[in-house]
Amino acid sequence: MKKLTFFTGLFLAVALISNSCSKKDRGCTDPDSVNYDKFAEKDDGSCRYEGYAVIWYERDTSEGLIADGATALKFYLDDQLIGSSAAGTFWADQPDCGDNGSVSVTKDLGKEKKKKFTLSVRDQVNFEYWNTPIDMEGNTCLSIELTWGSRKKK
Repeated sequence: MKKLTFFTGLFLAVALISNSCSKKDRGCTDPDSVNYDKFAEKDDGSCRYEGYAVIWYERDTSEGLIADGATALKFYLDDQLIGSSAAGTFWADQPDCGDNGSVSVTKDLGKEKKKKFTLSVRDQVNFEYWNTPIDMEGNTCLSIELTWGSRKKK
């Protein structure tokens, strides 16, 4: 009888260890997520995402803004202020997300790998030059170039 109890206990211990190991094999298996688990073998639906964007314009857009009376710009994503800059600040080449002096934003996308937002750019008197939908994607830097020809006109 004692041998049977010992083997029953041993069997239960092995079963418990096996179950706890299989739970460790579950996690987020998408390398584009912020909580990617390289040891996970099965996705458990816990993946979370962040999207990144950088907003910029070249010299001709800057000159157009200044000629139109704009001196400062405010940048909004879904009506939330994300940055500001002088209308005279421009880029000769496309900046990367987070570059010093750039208007960059990181957004929590939750469990969605892709999410829509609305970008609005307004001057110092709140005139809206741009209002455009954007799609941010997990672990991706979205470059948004504002061009003078695509603006709203006064």
